[in-house]
Amino acid sequence: MPTRFTLVLGDITTQQVDAIVNAANPTLLGGGGVDGAIHAAAGPELLEECRGLHGCQTGEAKITRGYLLPAKYVIHTVGPRYGQEQGREAELLRSCYARCLEVAAERGVQTIAFPAISAGVYGYPLSEAAAIAVQAVCSWVHAFDCFTEIRFLVYSSRAKRMYIEAMQHYCHTMPEDDKIIWSV
Repeated sequence: MPTRFTLVLGDITTQQVDAIVNAANPTLLGGGGVDGAIHAAAGPELLEECRGLHGCQTGEAKITRGYLLPAKYVIHTVGPRYGQEQGREAELLRSCYARCLEVAAERGVQTIAFPAISAGVYGYPLSEAAAIAVQAVCSWVHAFDCFTEIRFLVYSSRAKRMYIEAMQHYCHTMPEDDKIIWSV
């Protein structure tokens, strides 16, 4: 069965999926933006579990329970700060998406929702972040094909347009093997 890719303008904390991805800071102890919203919606147990993880390196991912969220799991990843990674920003951002998918697959996750990692306070230009996200996730799905749905959650009409452009561009460059269905 092909993986459905969905683009949603909305709140990641309300998604009815197996796992949501948290664009976290290295401590995993909460913060602003998506990170703060996820911690607030999940409840204090999420913070307690995160304390036991002892942080996370940029480009890596760790998983916790979802607690009060509709999602069973939260996969925490630390994206790169744009302009502060010695030219490795794109490599590290691709790694965030790949590691999240690896961790999710190990837990048997079938549906997962991603925010625009690093495109907020970490300063990654949205058009570049969207292109890397779409390309990284599509490549992973073509290699491993183990999800039923992957959602990209965006926070504005502008962000939605950027993701649509990335989908149109990278969808045409992927092999025609019926592994992906786009839904916008």
